[in-house]
Amino acid sequence: MASNTLVSGKARVRPRRRRLRIPAPALLLAPSFLIVSIFVYVFIAYTIGVSLSKAWRPAKPDFTMSDPWYKNYHSIAISPRFQADIRNTVILTVVFVVGSIVGGFLLAVLVHNALHARGFFRGVFLLPYALSFIVTGVVWRWLFNPVTGVNLLLKYSGVSSAYQHMTGHKLQPGWVTSPTVVGDISGLLNKVLPGSHFIETQLGIPVALLAVALAAGWQLTGFAMAMFLAGLTAIPSEVREAAMMDGAGGRRYYLSVVVPMMKPIAVTTAVILTYVALKMFDLVFAMSGSGVGFATDTPGVYVYETMYKALKPNLASAASIVMLVLVCLIVVPYLARHSKRQGTD
Repeated sequence: MASNTLVSGKARVRPRRRRLRIPAPALLLAPSFLIVSIFVYVFIAYTIGVSLSKAWRPAKPDFTMSDPWYKNYHSIAISPRFQADIRNTVILTVVFVVGSIVGGFLLAVLVHNALHARGFFRGVFLLPYALSFIVTGVVWRWLFNPVTGVNLLLKYSGVSSAYQHMTGHKLQPGWVTSPTVVGDISGLLNKVLPGSHFIETQLGIPVALLAVALAAGWQLTGFAMAMFLAGLTAIPSEVREAAMMDGAGGRRYYLSVVVPMMKPIAVTTAVILTYVALKMFDLVFAMSGSGVGFATDTPGVYVYETMYKALKPNLASAASIVMLVLVCLIVVPYLARHSKRQGTD
């Protein structure tokens, strides 16, 4: 029988069935999407469930919600240790990110102007970035040991003797073992902000945390240098020639021309380094641990010790979710702004 039949003098064609066609990119990305969905988003949801539970245990996954439901979050909020962790995270992030960006930009300018040995200096300053945080933490822990490392340099260079002669006190900094907190504003905060009496930690700058920030900056400044160096290389030579013709040479050229052009790179670098600082664990754990009086403690160390030493997975999960929220507050606005900018281009 013919496929076409005549009905009322007109040809009627049988409709063909449409086949579902899946684009090739979707097929290639499907396994990755499935893996990310399971091992990221499903586990995040699972962690949220544990953080809200009353008595979850690995051998007894009881998701009975605590009463009230935010009890675990309230417990870590009034904990002096976790309050110190948030303080340390803010200070470490600011000192580490600002120091790395400023140092990276200055190194990038120096390397960019080193015409004959640019490749050598670029490799030297990038070498620390190739190390792991564990290696960096072990090395800097030895350098900041109260009886070795830097203190030996102070001793044999005569600085310790001169300091003792001038002040009458022996110069032997504790570095990462110092419990000193300078610039405490907790008393002033209680007067200015009503309801802040629950803060039981000193709101100042722990001296020991500055040593950790120095070690982290030593390792990541090379990364910031590489970012700025790529931006400096991309500046056309005509821009510098035009600036010199207008009288903007030397320092004025960098302040008025280069720095504004490096702003997008600085923002991207700041977001990446902030993400690194917020989740920093291995460097702190290898270098100083929680420190004396939690002077160098971070949320990552708190989660580890609460989960595996104190055996309180619900509190550790609550702290993990707080870390996730802190990271999202930095990364999500940047990604949204970047996507919006790409959409308008």
